[in-house]
Amino acid sequence: MSQDESTGIYIFCGIQTEANDEFGVIEIEGENRDLFAIHYKDAAIVAAEVPMKIYHPNKDNLLMHQHAVSLVVKKNETVIPVSFGNVFQSKEDVGVLLENLYPQFEKLFPAIKGKIEVGLKVIGKSEWIKSQVSENSQIEKMAEAVRGKTEAASYYERIRLGGAAQKLLAGLQNEVKQEVFDPLHESAEAAKSNDPIGEKMLLNASFLIDRDKEEEFDQKVNEAHDEWKDKVEFNYTGPWPAYNFVNIRLKVENS
Repeated sequence: MSQDESTGIYIFCGIQTEANDEFGVIEIEGENRDLFAIHYKDAAIVAAEVPMKIYHPNKDNLLMHQHAVSLVVKKNETVIPVSFGNVFQSKEDVGVLLENLYPQFEKLFPAIKGKIEVGLKVIGKSEWIKSQVSENSQIEKMAEAVRGKTEAASYYERIRLGGAAQKLLAGLQNEVKQEVFDPLHESAEAAKSNDPIGEKMLLNASFLIDRDKEEEFDQKVNEAHDEWKDKVEFNYTGPWPAYNFVNIRLKVENS
């Protein structure tokens, strides 16, 4: 391999624009790179020139991708997200991709114009979850039955105890869904409840909202937090483009 590293075009997202907007500079693996747009009709793909190689989804690279998209979201009200790590050989190749994607973009633009995605994770506080377990007489009896026994002797009791604990957690998740997710869903354009991650997560949700109603929606999240703050932690993120509500499949072929 020669010392001169060939360059490629890393793509971040699609937007609806005919203007030559400037989106700023991002740092990719220690080097500052200008963000620019490649146009087709009223659509564009925001990209940066980078060394041509595979970009691994480590923390720094994922944050870089996220940061670039967030800069675009600030400048443009119609942003179509593109997944991490897509690098093309030339601007012309990206232009061909955009031309091929344009029929999808054309349908998506009116659906997501002026809309943003926000995320909400609700994580149960350890003390509260323990208090719910201790108040459950069935689980307490099962826990008492396995205390002092060897693992082999209490094998089936432990299975039953695990099942009872899962049932309790599912009940808490359902309670949060009804009291937090459902009211917020009513205030959003669309909502999606994803699978929780880890034992203490009670909600892992995404909401599609009007950009001009973001403050109003934030207030509703704050109100829900005030009601639940003694029991759970809220992790509220965004604004993002509609990652959970747009499905664009990119076929990147190496020549």
